[in-house]
Amino acid sequence: MGAFFPSVVLAAVAGVGLAAGQSAPAPTLTYAFSARVEVAAPVEQGEIDGARKRFIPITGGTITGPRLTGSVLAGGGDWQAIHAGGVTKVEARYFLKAADGAVIGIHNVGVRVASPEVTDKIARGEKVDPGSYYFRSAASFDPPPGAHQWLRTKVLVGRGIRMPDHVVIDFYIVE
Repeated sequence: MGAFFPSVVLAAVAGVGLAAGQSAPAPTLTYAFSARVEVAAPVEQGEIDGARKRFIPITGGTITGPRLTGSVLAGGGDWQAIHAGGVTKVEARYFLKAADGAVIGIHNVGVRVASPEVTDKIARGEKVDPGSYYFRSAASFDPPPGAHQWLRTKVLVGRGIRMPDHVVIDFYIVE
């Protein structure tokens, strides 16, 4: 295999061997479930490294959808860094409890982008039109052995909507 194997890998990565204009099919999204994540008042940490840092405690919630139902367990949180210009980096860690009793860890990292005015309203806990900002994430899951292993073998992305006392995240499987 020696020298042949690396050149085959490089050719495959570079797309050599594909007909002109041919490419892999574009991925599609399949709706999996929604999580309504209840949140408490933020814990403000202040300005650190050029961003407003805060922690949003998660107090519970519900999961509904064709692939997963159950509840959001209290005790997790969302660490946020609000940058100048309306870019907010989010990183949430919490647990879901499926209807069959399985406890599933979730790590959801994303970005919310809005005008400075909309960002300030969201930070103050005011209701804003979901069309006035961009809120997307990529989630990884830690399910126990059993029926929910599909969460470990798929890539899921989320679309978020921030409300004053909760967040709704619609999760989609990238096919």
